[in-house]
Amino acid sequence: MTIPAGLSAFPITPTASNGDLDEIGLKRLVARLVEVRVDSIGLLGSTGTYIYLTRQERRRALEVAVGEAGGRTPILVGIGALRTDDAVKLAQDAKAIGAVAGLLAPVSYIPLTDDEVFGHFVTVAHESSLPIVIYDNPGTTHFRFTPELVGRLAKVPGIVGIKNPGGGSEETARHLAEQRTLVPGSFSIGYSGDWYAAEAMIAGADVWHSVLGGLFPRPCQQIVKAARQGNADEARRVDASLAPVWNLFKQFSSLRVVYALADMMDICRGEPPRPILPLPGAARHQVAEMLKDLPSEITG
Repeated sequence: MTIPAGLSAFPITPTASNGDLDEIGLKRLVARLVEVRVDSIGLLGSTGTYIYLTRQERRRALEVAVGEAGGRTPILVGIGALRTDDAVKLAQDAKAIGAVAGLLAPVSYIPLTDDEVFGHFVTVAHESSLPIVIYDNPGTTHFRFTPELVGRLAKVPGIVGIKNPGGGSEETARHLAEQRTLVPGSFSIGYSGDWYAAEAMIAGADVWHSVLGGLFPRPCQQIVKAARQGNADEARRVDASLAPVWNLFKQFSSLRVVYALADMMDICRGEPPRPILPLPGAARHQVAEMLKDLPSEITG
């Protein structure tokens, strides 16, 4: 399996007030993940605001992260772009710099057909030779991969996995079982949606693609470890301890909350790229109070 099973932690991409990459901040985020030994790092995902960054900014962020990881932790990197030729170039950059795989979403302005998305993925995989993970993120792209399209893509050389959106426990279990019948045994099936992830891992998913894991990797690792050992009660216990975080994620969006948390924890300072605005004062106060009440074994 090209994508290591377990926890794939997705950090923010911190920038300075003028929009330049905060390299020191990014190094601190990556160093925390390497130290805790997450199974992989998901750089420049939606949490990493990849779609707002130029090709050069993405290259530099990946160079910094690969350098800090030092070969100790594999890096999966977002390569999505509106145009296929741009996605190819980003994938080629990622391969040259040292990413193990590219995370590709069908980014669009004009709604895409299944055949257009299929052609997009085939071209990027073929012309870059970078292993590709399908990024199914319909809340953002407004495109949902059908089982038939996933089955077609899973047969394409170089397309090695999928990052699915999360859902309820019964829905996820059914979805996972169906998807297993459509793809090769080596194909990585992962899920996002942090507050659903414990149930996805209990159901037998390969990877948790985690926003919170990019900042608080320890409890996320505990959930993954317990689920993979068949200890569903322990996975659910740790997940329940994170309910205050999940509630704020749902209320304010995980992106805005983790930006605020990274600032409050003195890991890095920055704001999401405009037009996204940071949390206003009252919301930041809620996040600060939640952080104060979290035990150190979660935040450490």
